[in-house]
Amino acid sequence: MIRRFKHLRQSLAALLILLLLATPFAVRADEFRPALLEITEREGGWVDVTWKAPTLGDKVLALTPVLPEFLEQIGPGSGRMVPGAWVETKSYRATGQQTLNGATVSVEGLSSVPTDVLVRVNLADGSEHSAILRSASNTFTVPEQATRVELAISYWRMGTIHILEGWDHLLFLLTLLLIVSGFWQLLKTVTAFTIAHSITLALATLGLVHIPPIPTEAVISLSIMLLAVEVVRKNEGQLTLSESFPWMVAFTFGLVHGLGFAGALSEIGVPQNEVPLALLMFNVGVETGQVMFVVVVSLLLAGLNRLHSRSVLTLERAAPYAIGGIASFWTIERLVGTFG
Repeated sequence: MIRRFKHLRQSLAALLILLLLATPFAVRADEFRPALLEITEREGGWVDVTWKAPTLGDKVLALTPVLPEFLEQIGPGSGRMVPGAWVETKSYRATGQQTLNGATVSVEGLSSVPTDVLVRVNLADGSEHSAILRSASNTFTVPEQATRVELAISYWRMGTIHILEGWDHLLFLLTLLLIVSGFWQLLKTVTAFTIAHSITLALATLGLVHIPPIPTEAVISLSIMLLAVEVVRKNEGQLTLSESFPWMVAFTFGLVHGLGFAGALSEIGVPQNEVPLALLMFNVGVETGQVMFVVVVSLLLAGLNRLHSRSVLTLERAAPYAIGGIASFWTIERLVGTFG
């Protein structure tokens, strides 16, 4: 009786820890809602600026873009509220025949606001530049002359960051790790997931497939919830479809996850003259983050298993309930957003 109570206490403690760790991410999920600063340079020294600042409740986040000093605002500009954001558009004129090449832009207030800022610069010569600003690096200097290597590194970095901040994608991978056993089985499953989301990412980015983001996100969270149920059934000794054919399940749901990646990439923007390179490197970045996550979790579980195998067993049994609860919350929230 005492041993059963002790095991129950360990299970409840592990479940509580998982819930506490996951709660801060439950609100965020995979909502890629950064602020957006888009700067478009036109002939004759004209520059159009669009500033999109997210809202928190009824308040606009306290962020202020800082533009190069040689830009002189022409007219008052305009602003409007859209769902979840405040959008401003203004026109500027560059003084002294200066251009945006080599100019620096920044955003004030990032140190106290939990969000990122996407900077997208379209130059008059047709070249495009993108960057993500954070509290640690809130400035961006437009390159004097862009190189394909710089573009490739930029999109690789953005893809890696996106997957590591995409908690629903990571939870999906975690449930796969709880189902699949054996290195080769895991390799085939992750490869199937990679191929699937690469297909839909490419199709959506090229404009051949378009599905609204909110229903896509709802299906993604539903896929996590269904996999969590499969983990519970596996722990109870039942042979599940995902255990028998994990690669097929991963491929099927990977098609939907690819649409989610495409939504993030569309927010960032893709240079029209370098679509294949940007698409490829963003996808490589996603895979980099995915491999990093799988390796870290696998090493962590292996280390815990050596130290205390019973604790690992307790975590593995408690994890699907925590994951399923979070995924259920996301699913309901996103379905309300879809039909509301």
